[in-house]
Amino acid sequence: MNELDLLNEADSRGRRYVASVGERRVYPDAHSLAKLSQFNEALPEIGAKAIDTLTLLDEVGSDATSVSNGPRYFGFVIGAVLPVAAAAERMVLAWDQCASSFQNSPVADVIERRAAHWILDILDLPRESAVNFGTSASTCALGCLSVARRELLKRQDWNLDTQGLAGAPEIRVVLPQNVHVTVKKALRVLGFGERDITFAPVDQYGRIEPEKLPRIDSRTILCLQAGEVNTGEFDLFEPLIKQAKNVNAWVHVDGAFGLWARANGRTRSLTDGVEQADSWTTDGHKWLNTPYDTAVGICRHATAVSEAMNSDAVYSTSSDDSQKNLGLEFSRRARGISMWAALRTLGRAGVADLVEHNCGQAQRLKDGLESAGFTIHNRVVLNQVLVSLGSELQTNMLREAAEASGEIWFGPTVWQGKTVFRLSLSSWRTTEGDIDRAIKLLTDLRTSILKT
Repeated sequence: MNELDLLNEADSRGRRYVASVGERRVYPDAHSLAKLSQFNEALPEIGAKAIDTLTLLDEVGSDATSVSNGPRYFGFVIGAVLPVAAAAERMVLAWDQCASSFQNSPVADVIERRAAHWILDILDLPRESAVNFGTSASTCALGCLSVARRELLKRQDWNLDTQGLAGAPEIRVVLPQNVHVTVKKALRVLGFGERDITFAPVDQYGRIEPEKLPRIDSRTILCLQAGEVNTGEFDLFEPLIKQAKNVNAWVHVDGAFGLWARANGRTRSLTDGVEQADSWTTDGHKWLNTPYDTAVGICRHATAVSEAMNSDAVYSTSSDDSQKNLGLEFSRRARGISMWAALRTLGRAGVADLVEHNCGQAQRLKDGLESAGFTIHNRVVLNQVLVSLGSELQTNMLREAAEASGEIWFGPTVWQGKTVFRLSLSSWRTTEGDIDRAIKLLTDLRTSILKT
């Protein structure tokens, strides 16, 4: 089989998979999981035929997927892939560009610059900001926080590039008590220990209480949240950022999914004041429904970013605002193109509708489950619904039964010390019928469990 025939075969199998996502089990059954053992092969001495490799990948692998590209996957705030974003990815794969700079890939450079411009526009963030397309909010946070530390040290007349960290002025970090683990991970990688971090108390909704904000100063990085991972709540940006600006602290906002609330008129007020921060992270593969792995790190101090991230070499120099000089990666694929494709095809109104669509479904799900006797643990201000059923045992039994049904998937979590499960609405594929189906399934399972 020649190269083009192989690609056609792969596309054909991919189309069949996408066409079946509405009927597939949302989580694989035991039989499909057991078949994964077929991948536990020794490295072959003589390579297999390409078509055989593709066949194994499809016929064994496809049935063992979590169908996050379908309408009833409600876990981890994962969006399905918009058709145009998936199609754009096929072009990017065919091009196989090293999207580090204009010199390496003129087309990637031009399109990603336009995507960056549109992202700042639709999120209404400072237009002079630097935008880096990274693999995830984790890596984008790592980049933004490293820039923050370097810049705060520079303001203390400490040159990190020449003097290093040994003996440097202490930089403190203030985090919400319920900060997302990826921010903690980024700080740990950067060398921040427990003694460098102060946790701010949060209110009943998971928001930092402005009047209880720990002491901050010009050597402080304050991290805030746009969309708390469990409740979907937003920190009160205006009073918190005002306190930070009064002492020249750096403010970073983790907005992995919640920052997209700014694209919708009804939810935008949740983010009032967030534009006054210094840096932000958000994901495309969550609410914009682009493929994994597509994320964005944004920083209003563009020069500080390019100075911290510069990776020019004698064999490869480029402008300060080339992607290789704005993020952690030199060799990188043009992941911003799928975001460009999504934004161009949806337009401002389409993104607003997507946010409104999922927020309305979250409310519908909350109302239906509450009427059926479930306990709802959050206000559902966005697209997250926290639910429990009676005891911890019953809650876990219901979640496991829902997974075993193959009709739906969502994950466990803990909120205010109580075991609950979290339903995240972020897929363009999810219909009102899918919400009704989920309510009926969970209601029937509840009845069955309470009888045992």
